[in-house]
Amino acid sequence: MDISSVVETKVNEDIPEFRPGDTIKVKLKIIEGERERSQTFEGVVIRKRPSGAGASFTLRKVFQGIGVERTFPLHSPRLETVEVVRKGRVRRAKLYYLRELSSKMAKAKVKSRAKDELR
Repeated sequence: MDISSVVETKVNEDIPEFRPGDTIKVKLKIIEGERERSQTFEGVVIRKRPSGAGASFTLRKVFQGIGVERTFPLHSPRLETVEVVRKGRVRRAKLYYLRELSSKMAKAKVKSRAKDELR
């Protein structure tokens, strides 16, 4: 049984195309009691699961020397915007090796704009 047969998904066209290694900024709605506010999380995509209704992606950032990872459902109504800040150049689909690296070594190489325009 597939989750897409049970749950009807509404594809969000506001989400741009991104890949593992890209640095993206996610803005999402947070509900605290009766109040609702927006929160921004910026990090490197270390994993992307494109599986229909259960599609999700995981971001990682280093905050005050501690690595923080957060997984977001791709088709969630809580996602306001997703903005690609920087394109990364990596050779793997899952970047779990970034967990063991120091903060400066954990940055993915930036794609050059000339090669990106040819794609």
